[in-house]
Amino acid sequence: MPTPYRYVTPVPREAATGRVAEVYAQIARDFGMARMPLFMTLSPAPDVLAATWAVLRESLLAGRASRAGKEVVAAGVSLANKCPFCVDAHTVLLHATGEHRLAETVARGERPSDAGHARLFDWATGTATAGQAPPCPPDQAAEHIGTALAFHFINRMVSSLLTDDLLPAGLQRSRLVRGLGGMAMARTVRRRLPVGEALPLLRGLPPGRVRAWAAGTPIGTAFAALHATAGEGAALLGGTAGEAVVEAVAAWDGEHPALSGWPSGPLARVAPAERPAARLALLAALAPYRVTDADVAAWRETGGGRSDADLVRLLAFGAITAVWRIEAALAVAATS
Repeated sequence: MPTPYRYVTPVPREAATGRVAEVYAQIARDFGMARMPLFMTLSPAPDVLAATWAVLRESLLAGRASRAGKEVVAAGVSLANKCPFCVDAHTVLLHATGEHRLAETVARGERPSDAGHARLFDWATGTATAGQAPPCPPDQAAEHIGTALAFHFINRMVSSLLTDDLLPAGLQRSRLVRGLGGMAMARTVRRRLPVGEALPLLRGLPPGRVRAWAAGTPIGTAFAALHATAGEGAALLGGTAGEAVVEAVAAWDGEHPALSGWPSGPLARVAPAERPAARLALLAALAPYRVTDADVAAWRETGGGRSDADLVRLLAFGAITAVWRIEAALAVAATS
């Protein structure tokens, strides 16, 4: 049977131990799904897995802000990033909140009719290009910024490592299937989860620096760990290659890169042996949906058989580099 996994072999739920088993157990309890492809594809790198889950749980699932509103943000960011897998997933989750018309409106990429949801949708779809504070009460800003940034990271990992199909044969494209899937998850999605319960999963990870926009919240702790953990993937790049990736993302205007001449231009000064790793990291940052079998094969060949864990960490470095760039603008707006 076809699976959604492209380049890594996930740790099966039945064989998981240690941190991976703990994360899987909390996902099953709090998300209501025993197997989530996004998190399973990160499982070869348990540190990245735990930090990514903590960010998603503390931003999207827990807290005081409306779950439907945060699902609009997740779906809006996913639309802007051209991540159909995540758009489909959050369409189902919007159905689970009971917002059926809203779910299908967002699935079509259309602006919601409700004024509050429309403002959140506009903000979410523009987070990569316009650094504006979220249109919500100040005490909910961290949840909305956290959700947006979580999906800028998650979209990049999903687009790099999974196929577009949330369900076999693309069944999620059926409105009936989306609605039924939402109904099956309604009870779990409508629960209000206590904050902070993902933080014990971060034990032993580099703590990182908590950003001002999330200071004093579990969201801030989770994001600090993700920043630090994903940032360690820079060690998989040579110095010149890492610098080229960071410089290209710093100069990024938030739009999708041109189809011709990119990313060859930004990587022109990188040594040929280092280019496959730099290419993968830069694709993950700015155009993850363009990662191909040939890109991954070239990287594995030049690296002498790199592991699945190395691939997850390399892509995570590219993804977090883009998140740093987006976060800098949003954080200034949120704290000004």
